[in-house]
Amino acid sequence: MQRKILISLIALVSLVLPAAASAASSTGAVVFSRVSQHTETKKVEGETPKPGEEPKTETKTVVEGGLFAVRDGRLNQLTEDPTDTEPAFSPDGRTIAFVRGGDVYSVRPDGSGQRRLTSGPELDSAPVIAPNGKVVVFERRSAVGAEGDLYTVGATGGGLHQLTSGPGDDHSAAFGEEVSRGIVFVRSSAGPEGGNDDLSWVRLSGAGQRRLTFTRGVDEFAPRWFAGGIVFSRGESTPGPAAYADVYTMLGNGTKVKSQVAGVGSAYVEDVSPDGHTLLFRRDQGLWAKRIGPARAHKLTELPDGSQTTSVFSSDGQRVAAIVELEEEQRLVSISVANGASVQLAAGYDLAEGASEIGPVIDWQPTR
Repeated sequence: MQRKILISLIALVSLVLPAAASAASSTGAVVFSRVSQHTETKKVEGETPKPGEEPKTETKTVVEGGLFAVRDGRLNQLTEDPTDTEPAFSPDGRTIAFVRGGDVYSVRPDGSGQRRLTSGPELDSAPVIAPNGKVVVFERRSAVGAEGDLYTVGATGGGLHQLTSGPGDDHSAAFGEEVSRGIVFVRSSAGPEGGNDDLSWVRLSGAGQRRLTFTRGVDEFAPRWFAGGIVFSRGESTPGPAAYADVYTMLGNGTKVKSQVAGVGSAYVEDVSPDGHTLLFRRDQGLWAKRIGPARAHKLTELPDGSQTTSVFSSDGQRVAAIVELEEEQRLVSISVANGASVQLAAGYDLAEGASEIGPVIDWQPTR
């Protein structure tokens, strides 16, 4: 299952209220990657046209981009490399880990203090900073499409350590609020019938690795920690018409599995609120929120048929950041969990200028 894919929300656009953008983002900056390209035509140097001929020209494609942050209605560009992507804040909100050209880097929220944390021919991706802020967990592969393992590196560089090994593709690592809860992740294994996705657990030191789910022919994916354990999607994770999922919870040791969202329409985990009690999930034509437990879910917004989303909570759990795509144009918005009202975070800025693409990964800065 693709962990991070573009959000496609149509109904939100009519609710955009630029004047409210400042209030919507007052809980911290929303950071995202953006890449755009345009063509430039210029005269060929060193060649003089003959009388009556037009000067010779050449056209080239210019690619620009990097990491951006929007807060209180202000948009700032943090980095200027178009390969920068997958930003992730540290729990204290003071550091952003991200990927540049297959390596992991870090930067402060104001764009200063860039550090290269990994290097080499391998492809590193999906960085997540540990709750103690000292270590970054990431996925490493030898090539595009190869199976990956989880590694750790110091948040300021050095101390590279392989966290998982063995057959299968290890990905989608998630921390709880404390390092002691360990890391839950997905291990995708190959098989004669297409393989299987299961959840596993490991300590930050790499010790104690164990498998948490053992369901043949059914995938478990998109794990997140919540106050009482782990919430996850269960179904068929392979993209396509056969894909489906329901949402379940279990204890951190893999026991006492309980259904949270089931029935008509597939449900996919998106995020869990910072307090660990509210689930954000996608279900057919809607983005929904639900208090984990017996409470009923409520729809935050409509989604078009076949849409897929990734979305994240603000640090106070009151809003959700998302990318809006309408008629091939993307907008960054914030949605109220209480009433579903939407505001445009980057109001007044043309994020769709040129052939532009936002994301797919976005993160909301934690604040005290």
